[in-house]
Amino acid sequence: MTEDRDRSAWGPGTKAIHAGRLPQNVFGEVSTPIFQSSTFAFPSAEVGAARFSGEQPGYIYTRLGNPTVSALEAGVAALEQGEFGIAAASGMAAISTTLLSLLRQGEHVVAGNCLYGPTEVLIEAELSRFGIGATMVDTTDLAAVEQAVTADTRLIYIETPTNPTMTLTDIAGAAEIARRRDLLLAVDNTFASPYLQRPLELGAHVVIHSLTKYINGHSDVVGGLVVVREAGLARAIKRTFTLLGGVMDPHQAWLILRGLNTLPLRLTRAQANAMALAGFLQQHPRVAWVRYPGLPGHPQHDLARRQMDGFGAMLCFGVKGGLEAGRRLMNRVRLITLAVSLGGVESLIEHPASMTHAGMSRESRERAGITDELVRLSVGCEDLADLQADLDQALQSG
Repeated sequence: MTEDRDRSAWGPGTKAIHAGRLPQNVFGEVSTPIFQSSTFAFPSAEVGAARFSGEQPGYIYTRLGNPTVSALEAGVAALEQGEFGIAAASGMAAISTTLLSLLRQGEHVVAGNCLYGPTEVLIEAELSRFGIGATMVDTTDLAAVEQAVTADTRLIYIETPTNPTMTLTDIAGAAEIARRRDLLLAVDNTFASPYLQRPLELGAHVVIHSLTKYINGHSDVVGGLVVVREAGLARAIKRTFTLLGGVMDPHQAWLILRGLNTLPLRLTRAQANAMALAGFLQQHPRVAWVRYPGLPGHPQHDLARRQMDGFGAMLCFGVKGGLEAGRRLMNRVRLITLAVSLGGVESLIEHPASMTHAGMSRESRERAGITDELVRLSVGCEDLADLQADLDQALQSG
């Protein structure tokens, strides 16, 4: 068995630590160095010309490629079972540049009606400025997805689980629609991470991550990444990234690499906490409802068991008393932090309708199920008893 085959057979915990390591080092360093250089010297004019023409591999200029960034790209791509990773300055840089890479004037995208707020605004309100049409549908209903496809449709774009309503889309089912209609399928896999879900294995063409969240995991840096298997797609997306300039800085990449190494450990702990808290909240007299894929009552619980390796560490719930009760809860937590973002080692709580999804119209929020009473909780790695006690005192005091 070759070394490459050995690497492909590694488990996700091993890949998170070892995949993406640079093929050679200078001093025997164990940690990938930060190559904080804007440009790279050529050994000769002929080599420089060959690198620019693509005839010879090698680094030219950090906007076009950087060794530290390459290590991160390879590491995440390996976890996703992909071939090519393309790192971006932020999750939204990854999303916007991918959409502009894959869609041309006169084409059309079918997208989920519940997405990360800025993604929804970009697709529904901004793409039209470039002559690109969009139809937002409930992607949990595959019949609705197929019905929305037109002769101009080029792309299906989904999040699963969705932000913040925690609904799931059947990735393999959406991929089958894409295959039959000769479309591309892009999946935002941020909430699950490649440790729990790998859309490329289920037929997706493009996977997108906000690295800011679980892959980095420490609430100290932003970043995004796109993973594909096909070389042609990789070239098209990479070309747009380098032209628009939303690429990743090497120090940024190095910080995220540190987070990637501990992704399985962090997510395993946070996921166990989330499962226990979901059960606790479900029984709490001040809570109206809880939505977490690990609960048997979740409408896509069986789908989660089929396409995910775990249920994740995100959940949402409604507090009895609506918006005002939710505000009181968020103002009275002592351990859990009132802040947006997610996926860090600390637990975060926020109100999507007035915070992360405030840019959406009320009609769009209601259509997506983002009600005023909905509270989003990113469960971290603290001791479970402390998290439970904090939620209980905050709910009881309301």
